[in-house]
Amino acid sequence: MWLVALFLIAIVAAGGAAWYVYEGLQPVDGPQTAKNVTIPTGSSVREIGRLLEEQGLIRNADLFQYYVKYKGVAPQLKAGEYQFTTGQAIDDMLTAMAEGKTVVNAARFTIPEGWNIEQIAEHLDKEGIVEKAAFLKEVNEGEFPEYEFVAQIPKNKDRKHRLEGYLFPETYEVDKDATAHEVVSRMLAQFEKVWQPQWTEQLKQRGLTLDEAVSLASIVEREVTVDKERPLVAGVYYNRIRDKWPLQADATVQFILGKQRDRLTYEDLKVKSPYNTYLNPGLPPGPIANPGRASLEAVVNPAQHDYFFYVTKKDGTSEHYFSKTLSEHNANDAKSRGN
Repeated sequence: MWLVALFLIAIVAAGGAAWYVYEGLQPVDGPQTAKNVTIPTGSSVREIGRLLEEQGLIRNADLFQYYVKYKGVAPQLKAGEYQFTTGQAIDDMLTAMAEGKTVVNAARFTIPEGWNIEQIAEHLDKEGIVEKAAFLKEVNEGEFPEYEFVAQIPKNKDRKHRLEGYLFPETYEVDKDATAHEVVSRMLAQFEKVWQPQWTEQLKQRGLTLDEAVSLASIVEREVTVDKERPLVAGVYYNRIRDKWPLQADATVQFILGKQRDRLTYEDLKVKSPYNTYLNPGLPPGPIANPGRASLEAVVNPAQHDYFFYVTKKDGTSEHYFSKTLSEHNANDAKSRGN
């Protein structure tokens, strides 16, 4: 019996060790933060591991050292300044160091949540990253077979830009000689990284496709400033869709007009466009902006409530009053005007 016991203990110990190694080699948890790391010439694998661990980019420098030796890539790792991101896979960092992909020839740009493709194109042109015309051509005509969601985007003649909604807002660093295709691909890759496969299944239960969800998320992004309200506003639109009400989202009219206005007029609300959710039922032909993670999550997991209306408080908080009936909404609107 003692042999059996020893055998079981050995199995448990081996399993525990395997789990320890597996966990130690997983990407670091937490917010994704870009960090520059300089690898001095002549650094050993152990020294590289210590640098990465000190920057919070890996979990365990010792396991990193053994993993590198196991992969046989130690002789290929090159000195230089690299930019890595917390949560990045060890294999990705090893590939960058083996190929010498330093940040010396890199260009950095930031795309805020809620920007539309026209704004992104103009910004990239102004910053000297890529020309606006080349960028828009890739957005609308470029081939990106590596991303399945691109093939699922509906072909709609009323859609302004094919990839609107899918160029994920983030800070990027690309080679200074990057092409428009490479820049667009990098942004699509970030969307793919953020989008969770289970979200697609959850949306199916709500009767929405991925593209419809991104369209709704883009409206939430443009309508809301305070993150805690995003699920509430998403819930308002789900209620309107369910009861076949027009969405009447001011953000869709702002998108048509091409510039942000402090207040829309009644004439503005009558502008003829497939994107006008005051005149047309349901969602617009496509997204009106590129939503961030909070808005995407809000559409996947909207708040459950009976609200059908909301109006800005105009008290400096950027928050809203929510209401169930038109009479309540009118009262809240009057209260808002008095703030």
